[in-house]
Amino acid sequence: MRIRELLAMDRFGLGLLSDPGHADRRFTGVHITDLPDPGRYLSGGEMVLTGLMWRREPEDSRRFVEILAGAKVAALGVGRAWLGVVPDDVVEACREHDLPLLDVPTEVSFRTLSEVVETRLAGATAVDLRGALGRHRRIVAAVADGAGLDELFALTAEELGVNGAVISSTGTVIAGRLEGDLPVRLAREYLSATRLPHLVETRRGPFTLFGVDRSHRAAGWALVCDADLLADVDTGFELAACVALDRGRAEEGRRVERRLAEELIALACSGEADQAEVAARLRTCGIDAAQPYAVVTATVTRPGATDGPDPAVLGGQVIEELLDRRVVAAAGADGAVALVPLITPEMSGAGDQPLGTDIGATGNKAGEARGGGTGKEPGTVPETGTGTGNIPWTPARVRSNVQLQARSQVQRSVQSLLDLLGGRVAILQGALPRTRVSVGVSAGLIGPGAIRGGAEEAGHARRLAEARGGGVVPSDEIYTHVLLLATVPDDVRRSFADRILAPLFAYDRRHQSELVRTLGTFLDCAGSWNTCAERMHVHVNTVRYRIRRVEELTGRDLSAMEDRVDLFLALRAG
Repeated sequence: MRIRELLAMDRFGLGLLSDPGHADRRFTGVHITDLPDPGRYLSGGEMVLTGLMWRREPEDSRRFVEILAGAKVAALGVGRAWLGVVPDDVVEACREHDLPLLDVPTEVSFRTLSEVVETRLAGATAVDLRGALGRHRRIVAAVADGAGLDELFALTAEELGVNGAVISSTGTVIAGRLEGDLPVRLAREYLSATRLPHLVETRRGPFTLFGVDRSHRAAGWALVCDADLLADVDTGFELAACVALDRGRAEEGRRVERRLAEELIALACSGEADQAEVAARLRTCGIDAAQPYAVVTATVTRPGATDGPDPAVLGGQVIEELLDRRVVAAAGADGAVALVPLITPEMSGAGDQPLGTDIGATGNKAGEARGGGTGKEPGTVPETGTGTGNIPWTPARVRSNVQLQARSQVQRSVQSLLDLLGGRVAILQGALPRTRVSVGVSAGLIGPGAIRGGAEEAGHARRLAEARGGGVVPSDEIYTHVLLLATVPDDVRRSFADRILAPLFAYDRRHQSELVRTLGTFLDCAGSWNTCAERMHVHVNTVRYRIRRVEELTGRDLSAMEDRVDLFLALRAG
């Protein structure tokens, strides 16, 4: 069939955007795709129809057209439904490769166009093929018309006999149904697979995993199909493209929320902000003035890598996925920052659970803990009167009891948040050993004035996590010598340790002795001669002799606190 014949069909109103001489080119069929790289599924001679869902930047157009030209595609038809226009970079790329380019109006259905072409080309033998293509096109059209993921999977089950689901990189089920520990197992398989699609054999049958869009796997989604689709990967790729479209829609709204969060954090951390304005912006971001929250900051790095995504940007994407997209993270110069709402005594009723809430602890036992074992609703206190031990319930005591319960509840919420993040970060780092996820979490905070301090606190905790090689670090851990060492440059730490301990290491090498080990054990035993000797299985006089030798070689007095601190820090810094 010639392109001229297609252009002559007034019902479609197609336009030729390339050389007029291209109208005489022939094509042998139609292939509809929105994959960024459809080359493996092209046989040559066909017309490719695309909605440009793969295009994020002009460079994408050059790559896409280059792939089509390499596959000897006859023509490219571009629909305007997604972007509203045919971008100039697509036109230019087709001109460079002498590829005919057709403009497909918004009201023209790819499915209808494909059916007409197939009828012309194959006649009666195309009936079965049209039926199969029609099923796929109906699925794509449903998503393009705004159908959600649950509707998409109901349609794929009906039309294709394939049940689908979408999971996050740590095993959260985003859409569909997967039970038990299967989501986490499949998430690990998705993270560690050398290439996608990836087939997973389980006791419940085979599952085929497809990547959704081009996100880094640590922040990515996986499409799960409960069948072996390696022989029919085109179906999986089409479904993955539909899921990517749905995710892209949601991301558009999140960009606005992310910008508001960035403005709030920048204002609060400037040190010159009006607290009333910060409080107003905090409410805009969904946190009331009296509602507790925690600051979470994150980076994701690949040690030794010279390229790749920005650690703060990727850290923000990962932290949003770790927290099930219920928060947004603002990417800063040092790391991504998110404000995570925590539960309050007033939030014990119905509705969405704030992050950090232990969903499994909201029954009677949790209620009793929050209600002080009084048999009242969580978050309440006994009425004014006589309390336990005949101590009167004065208004001051009531207020004190309420504050104590609130603090305890916030602490439990922070711990639940830490447990959640810790478990999910462990999944990422276990399956992606070359990726380092570092997360810092502040204590529970209240009010706009606490944002700046909370961000600094969480930032110190995250830097400590980075120094440890990744993981989740709460603010409690930064108020120790470890934070001091973590904030000192590596070369300064090594210089400090070498200056103090070098004589001991040299002595141990020459005499095959254990002065360094003895010193470490002695300090760990709080300077107890007998405890140190028992732990090292030596006589106490041996410990005394070795410690005297340490003092002689280092010029330090282990009976003096400042010298003990220096030696302790030198051991930890080395």
